[in-house]
Amino acid sequence: MVLPGSVDFDALSSGPHSALHVLPLQALWALRKRNVQVTQRCKPAPGPEPVIYVEFKMKKVLLAATISSLFAVAAHAQSSVTLYGVIDAGVVYANNSHTPGTASSGQSWGVGSGNVSNTLWGLKGSEDLGGGMHAIFKLEDGFNVNNGAFTQSSEIFGRQAYVGLQSNQYGTVTLGKQYDSTVDYLAPLSEAGQGLGNNLAAHPFDNDNLDNSFSISNSVKFASIDYAGFKFGGLYGFSNKAGAFSDNRAYSAGASYSNGPLSIAASYLQINNPGQGDNANGAVSGANNTSTFVAARQRTFGGGVNYAFGPATVGFVYTHTKLDGLDAINTNGGDTALSGNSLRLDNYEVNTRYALTPAMSLEGAYTFTNGSFNTAAGDAKPKYHQFSLLADYDLSKRTDVYAEGVFQHASGGDGTALGNAAINGLSPSSTNKQVAVTVGMRHRF
Repeated sequence: MVLPGSVDFDALSSGPHSALHVLPLQALWALRKRNVQVTQRCKPAPGPEPVIYVEFKMKKVLLAATISSLFAVAAHAQSSVTLYGVIDAGVVYANNSHTPGTASSGQSWGVGSGNVSNTLWGLKGSEDLGGGMHAIFKLEDGFNVNNGAFTQSSEIFGRQAYVGLQSNQYGTVTLGKQYDSTVDYLAPLSEAGQGLGNNLAAHPFDNDNLDNSFSISNSVKFASIDYAGFKFGGLYGFSNKAGAFSDNRAYSAGASYSNGPLSIAASYLQINNPGQGDNANGAVSGANNTSTFVAARQRTFGGGVNYAFGPATVGFVYTHTKLDGLDAINTNGGDTALSGNSLRLDNYEVNTRYALTPAMSLEGAYTFTNGSFNTAAGDAKPKYHQFSLLADYDLSKRTDVYAEGVFQHASGGDGTALGNAAINGLSPSSTNKQVAVTVGMRHRF
């Protein structure tokens, strides 16, 4: 039997090896019924279509068939979607904890989520558009592994949600909710932002966002390609408020350079009216506890350097944060009222990492924070000394266990909340000292 629009199978099977025959797709079933061995191999061809090879005993004949609808991936366009995440859980001890707004305080024991690394999951994808261009997206959410609750209140993708275009020649442009240039360029040199991060070791109140406590909504972001180790970028977050272009907007810029063992970076971030309630849809709102401070303006800049000596790495990071018209500080999900004209915090961090073995490493950091708090009643000079030490052991490429201790001493708060120690991620102490110890595990997927 010869199918309409097809060729005679008997003639096909007896034809020369070099003969090219074109068959419609419906002919494939007839080939199967004749016990012909059909081998489908989707591969690039000179034309836009994939090809099928059909074997007749020892003879191979090339069949060019229109089968694009049968394959999700064509030769000139490929796409991928990846599910990823980090789960961090451990037992945490604090010698003194005080929940703002309550009278209770004292020692605390509990199971913590994200003590060292943020617990999160996400989806990211890329589609090859050809010519070195890709369409990309990322959707990322933080959650509490203890109860499954969202970290950013009701936001299903409260950490990041963006889409954009990536060029192998020029760089990447993305739109949505994403992190600022301080997180992208400077944070990797700090103890809080390097690798998977170290939340407990962040600077007081994470005042410089090196621990990525918040991301920027309504933002447009550019990130350059790598120019022989040099990279740069910038971000602008719109207020999305009619008639108030600058009310709760944000913008930042940063750059980094790496050459062998040396890495340096610098960044700048400014936010107008962060956390203010009159624009819940702004760049950094307080609606879902995403803002670290409630103020009229926040400006943060800084720089850092790291240098590797074999298995050891040492680094120094400096950041300066200036807050004008300060109303409150968000400490572990709750606002602490702190009214003042301005607050300045200068952070000086020295950090080190040492690989004892391929599986085991030690990390340590010391941060001195020097502050100045100006109020109508007078000035305060808050100061913080913080030490952290982390031991980490890899059970596999994706799973590790850790033990960490952190100590913070505060002074010069003059009776304000700034005089109480407050290790990042924990409820603040009711005194000027706080010690935290945690033992836990992380799994990456």
